Amino acid sequence: MASTGSDTGGQKPMLARHRAKDDASNAPTDHVPPRAQPGYFPLGYKAGFSQWWAGLSPAVTEHKVLSYVPYLQKPPTHTQTGSAPPSVKGMDMSLDGSKEAKPVRTTSITDPYGPRQWNSELVTLKGKGRALNEFSVPRLNEPVENNLVMLHGYGAGLGFFYKNFEALSRLPNWKTYALDLLGMGRSSRPAFRIHAKDRESKIKEAESWFIDALEEWRIKRGIDKMTLLGHSLGGYMAVAYALKYPGHLNKLILASPVGIPEDPYAVSEELPEPGESTMANEFTQSQDSTTSKTPAVKPPPRKTPKWLNTLWDANISPFSIVRLAGPIGPRLVSGWTSRRFSHLPEEEAQALHDYSYSLFRQRGSGEYALAYILAPGAFARSPLIRRIQGVGRQVIGTHAEATVDESTAQSVDRVRETGIPVVLMYGEHDWMDVKGGHAAKESMDVEKRKALAGASEAEKLRENGSAKVTIIRKAGHHVYIDGAEQFNEEMLGEMRDVEKRQKRLREL
Repeated sequence: MASTGSDTGGQKPMLARHRAKDDASNAPTDHVPPRAQPGYFPLGYKAGFSQWWAGLSPAVTEHKVLSYVPYLQKPPTHTQTGSAPPSVKGMDMSLDGSKEAKPVRTTSITDPYGPRQWNSELVTLKGKGRALNEFSVPRLNEPVENNLVMLHGYGAGLGFFYKNFEALSRLPNWKTYALDLLGMGRSSRPAFRIHAKDRESKIKEAESWFIDALEEWRIKRGIDKMTLLGHSLGGYMAVAYALKYPGHLNKLILASPVGIPEDPYAVSEELPEPGESTMANEFTQSQDSTTSKTPAVKPPPRKTPKWLNTLWDANISPFSIVRLAGPIGPRLVSGWTSRRFSHLPEEEAQALHDYSYSLFRQRGSGEYALAYILAPGAFARSPLIRRIQGVGRQVIGTHAEATVDESTAQSVDRVRETGIPVVLMYGEHDWMDVKGGHAAKESMDVEKRKALAGASEAEKLRENGSAKVTIIRKAGHHVYIDGAEQFNEEMLGEMRDVEKRQKRLREL
């Protein structure tokens, strides 16, 4: 996304004509974003001020992005959260029934893979101001036998999966869900506070803040088992969920997950005090960025810029900067969106820019947890490479935190999982190092061999664990957008594999 002309020349103000009404029906349909002159922030000051003044809400911008879903030109959009422009009060949550969205149905005549129903809903959880924004696609006139649940990455929202909803909801007897993580997207944004005192407990408490909400949502939806897909930070949280709440996954799919490799700096640094959250590589590198190479034994030199380390150590997030920047905020966001979505049609890129900015300027909440989970360079403070071998090998039951159970042996009173398939997907040009995925696969393979070595014949027959690494061609970190066609094909193959495995286990 680039610009021709300057603020005083031929540049057309971004979203100036949307100032008057903040309503989904008036979301832009024919506006094309300006082309930028070469530079880090392509959006001009005048156009940025115009967008800031327009103040489109997250409900409006999410609605616009979802209108690009095939066969869904008029998506449902509840307005129980994110229905008003940002303010100092943040994102309000309303239980007013008039703000609920009516489902949209497509028929087999208008939808070649229908009939399907498209739902947008705010799912309330226990406690004050806790709710998850949910988008779901059930297939009509079919019993639900499997559930796919999708989790976005840091600072993003469920709308980023707009290229995947239609394709992934084609399989019979599957219901597709996408969720905004608690404190992100259009989910509610309760205050984030850490009560733990020691370093490890702070990390586990920050993880639980997200995954406890996911588990409560699962119970409320009456889902026994699900196939869980997580991108980037969502992938990290998906692994943490699998460890803390075992027995509820049919398959775990990690799309360019953050936090697998180990970095000596990340695991030894002091944790920041509560305040603002950390920076993240999603907002400092474009889709063309390549992976970094980190020596396994010798502590690597800092490869992140000095200014980034300073902000990170001060616990200041990119969203804090956007909020404080006021009218300059849209221009700052354009530095990321212009590179991140440059390969998309201009109107789609514009919609995603608007969506991103509307989310970034909301009140901080879930973003504050990142300082406890990640260190500069997106390395985890408690690396998943130390824990991922426990996925699918945990004792089934309540766990206090996302840690690995020590023994893999079964016992009369301690029933263990007998493995689940884990898929790690990376983009061909991903800045997330695929070596972390291969190391994770090896770790899980070793754990599987250990489990089988002491297993009974019946346990060996029930063994369901596997791990593999997949590369999405011509894709960067956001594999589900950059390489949507291959990503969707791979996902459908993994979903069919779930069905085959279920059939085999039923026949035992």
